[in-house]
Parts: sequence; C-alpha cells; structure tokens
Amino acid sequence: MLFLVCTVGATLWAAGGTETAAGTYRIGVFVPGVVDGSPTYEMMVNGVRAAAEEEGNTEVSVVEGGFNQATWEEGVMSMAASGRYDVIVTSNPSMPEIALAVAEAIPDIRFIVLDGFLEGHPRIHTVLFNQREQAYLSGFFAGLVTTSSMPKARPERRIGLLAGQEYPIMNEVILTGFREGAQAVDPGITVDFRVLGNWFDAGKAQEIATDMIGRGSDVILTIAGGGNQGVVSAARERNAYALWYDDAGYDEGPGVVVGSSLVRQDHASYESARAAIRGRIEWGTAIILGVADDAVGFDTDHPEFLKAVPPELAAEMEALLERLRRGELVLEMPVPGR
Repeated sequence: MLFLVCTVGATLWAAGGTETAAGTYRIGVFVPGVVDGSPTYEMMVNGVRAAAEEEGNTEVSVVEGGFNQATWEEGVMSMAASGRYDVIVTSNPSMPEIALAVAEAIPDIRFIVLDGFLEGHPRIHTVLFNQREQAYLSGFFAGLVTTSSMPKARPERRIGLLAGQEYPIMNEVILTGFREGAQAVDPGITVDFRVLGNWFDAGKAQEIATDMIGRGSDVILTIAGGGNQGVVSAARERNAYALWYDDAGYDEGPGVVVGSSLVRQDHASYESARAAIRGRIEWGTAIILGVADDAVGFDTDHPEFLKAVPPELAAEMEALLERLRRGELVLEMPVPGR
C-alpha cells in the first residue's frame, strides 16, 4: 500500500486535482520502504526538501512504498502516470531497473536514483555510493576492535555481520568488503554472516545475534533496519559490541555501538535535486561517490566513539580515511552490468 506522507512547497495539491502554480517544479520522492527509522531514506527526503526550500517555487511530495518489493514498480508507475511530477527521486539498488521500466512506459517522466547504477537512458540519472569503501571501513574497524585490548574483545578474532536480506550488493560488495577490511588488520579474522530475512523483526535479530556472540563474535555489524535494535540488545546483554551502517548510531546504544560508517545521502539528494530544479542535471549519466567525495565516511568525532575507543584505534581509522581521500588506497566499487 502507498501512503502520501507530506507535501512541502509553494503550492499544495488541490483535492481531487493535479494543478499547481504556474512554473512550480514538482518532485515526487518514492521511498521503497518507510521513512521513519530508515536513516538513508530520512536523509534522502531531508536533502530533497532542503533543495526545494532553498530554490523556492518547488513542490515535494513523499510517497512510502512499504516493505513489499513486489509492489514498488506498480507504485512508481502510478506516480509517473499521474502527471503530477517533473522528476521522481528514489533510492535503492533495485530501483534503477524499476525506473527504467517506468521510463519506457511513461515518456515524460525523469528519475534521480540514489544508491543505484544505470547509465545511458536520457531521462535517468543515478548516484552510486562506494559501498566497498564503506564496508571496508566497517570491517577494518571491527578488525581493530577484535584484536585490541578493549574490555569486550575476545581471543577468537571472530566478527559478525547480520543483514536484513541477501541481495547482490550485500553478498558481492558489502560482505566481501567487510571481510577484506577486517583481514587487512589480521588475515586470521573470520566473519560470521547471518540473514534476518526481513527488515523489522528485532526479536528474531536479537536471537540470531545472541547465537553469534555465543559462537565467539565480539563485534557485529548490523544492517537490518528495525532489526538493528535486536542486535544492540543482544550485544548489551552478552557483553559484545555493535557497529552501525549508513549513519551515526552511537546514541542507539552508548558503549555498545562503538563504530558507525556513513553514507551522506542527504548531500547527494540535495545536490541532485538542486541540479534538476535548475535544469543543470546531466541526464543519462551515472556517477560513483566515495570517501574522496565526502559521500562515504566513518564517524570518528562523536563523543561516544571518543569515549569508548582507545586513541590509537581512532588514529588508525583517521589514517585509513586519509589514505582513501588521497587515493593511496583504491577500492573500486563493482558496477552492475560492467
């Protein structure tokens, strides 16, 4: 089911109609899930809103697609066919394919797709984040923690990754990059990879994480949506650490969440939306952004990070980030279809 969440701008939709003020630029934001509790989608919406408010005479409508992926294409098709939007902004690795299908069916609609890759279509622009870099940062930090003298580190040198679901980027990029980063610290580190099967079941996530900790994992990277809180609970109860993905999660579990990798999707959605409003976007192009673009990072400034992590580990993370910024370490993001 689709839900109209909000409308922001100079003019609101009239009841039962689609008319807007003359010259108003109309942006529809399709969220393949829900906004609340989804950091990347919150960032996407906030970035688009910020661009609309700055540019003026721009209307933004946000539609939630829910968790059933089978309904997403129908929802986007309905948005495009309504004629209400000049551009639809969305984010998810599966959305380029959906945007392509809809763009082929609806001749006037344009798409900005974040966290996905598709080049060559004259009405689609995509921005892919270098999740290999992001996962490597998380893995490297997990490796530092499990080999450290931090209070909850264990001798097994075993770390964990709990994913909401399996999908190509998770299996081929994130898991691989996470392991790659950890083993750059110590080749003997092993990764316990588990799958929750959904993006909301905190109770089941807690059970899985508890088993992972019982089998020796002292640091668990959680990428499980609403299930993340279950991992934090298990880590708190079983004397382990958790890592956050995409945004700063330290306040979700002070002393438990000790590391957070970042994707600054708000920056990307802001810049892309502003370019579209100004008529300056290069349609048909696909770009990849990473640490050197300040689009991917690791939060080493948060007070909880500085409180929990020894200064020498923080310094090693800063050194790694600097190597990536300078191009001294190159971690290419695998591109779908190339």
